[in-house]
Amino acid sequence: MMARSHVVVGVAAWLAAAPLLHLAPYDPAYLVLAAAGALLPDVDHPASWVGRRTRPLSTALAALLGHRGVTHSALAVLGLLALLAEAGGRRGVVAALVVGYLSHLAADMLTPRGLRLAWPLRGSWGVPLCRTGSAMETVIVLALVAGTLWSMRHEAALAALCGRVCR
Repeated sequence: MMARSHVVVGVAAWLAAAPLLHLAPYDPAYLVLAAAGALLPDVDHPASWVGRRTRPLSTALAALLGHRGVTHSALAVLGLLALLAEAGGRRGVVAALVVGYLSHLAADMLTPRGLRLAWPLRGSWGVPLCRTGSAMETVIVLALVAGTLWSMRHEAALAALCGRVCR
């Protein structure tokens, strides 16, 4: 998926996950961190939005490991968690970055290439629904946004109803 799609998916994932984690979904810092986490896996692609901003690191990663290698794996998620824990990351910061990161992996699994989640093993997983940059990618992202907005509205309505009925 394209960077803008990853940002939208990352923010939508955060808005859905934050209440389940008892964290503030609309906190601007968490929203930015979720968006950043959603871009982070593409550090292994020098032509990506984040790759262009992290040269020469992205060039070295691409040369050594290729795109959609370790940075698009479960190992990377565990490494990110360990790194953030070691650095003393607050729970909300860690959660927002990891939710964004996981949203990137989930979105890339919708492309024909899929992901090597068990990197360095060879097998890849995916549900090939769209090609990167295609009209179907836009449809999927818009459907996700619509579903997130509907869910947020539905949740607010249920909470208001429960507040009146459950008192």
